[in-house]
Amino acid sequence: MEKNIAVVGCGYWGKNLVRNFYELNSLYAICDTDKKRLKSFQENYPDLNVYNDYKILLKKPGIEAIVIATPATTHYALAREALLTNKDVFVEKPIALNYKEGEELVSLAKDKGKILMVGHILEYHPAVIKLMR
Repeated sequence: MEKNIAVVGCGYWGKNLVRNFYELNSLYAICDTDKKRLKSFQENYPDLNVYNDYKILLKKPGIEAIVIATPATTHYALAREALLTNKDVFVEKPIALNYKEGEELVSLAKDKGKILMVGHILEYHPAVIKLMR
C-alpha cells in the first residue's frame, strides 16, 4: 500500500487513527499544533514526516488524503481547505457544526470529484444484526 495519507490532530482520538493507518502502511505524515505531542510521536514513529503547520502539509506532493481528528470547531475549515487542494478527506464526526457548512463540504467534494467520509462508529441493535446474517 502506498504511503499517501496524513493525519491532522494527534490527540484524544487522532492517536488511534495514527496507529491504525501506520499499521496499514499507508501513513505518510502527521500534523499537530502541539510540538511536545509531535515529539512523542516522532519517537514512536521515527519514519513519519511531522508537521505543525497544516498549510505546509497540504502543499506536500504525494499526499492524497487527509484524516481530520481535531476539535469539532475546526472540522469544517480544515476539511474545506483539504478539498480545495484536491485531497480526499476523512473527518471525524461531526463533519461541521451546522447543516449549511456540512452541505457545502458535500457539494465541494462532489464538484471536485473527491471522497468525503465522516468517521462514525455504528452500534447495531440485536434485531438488526439478526437481519444482517
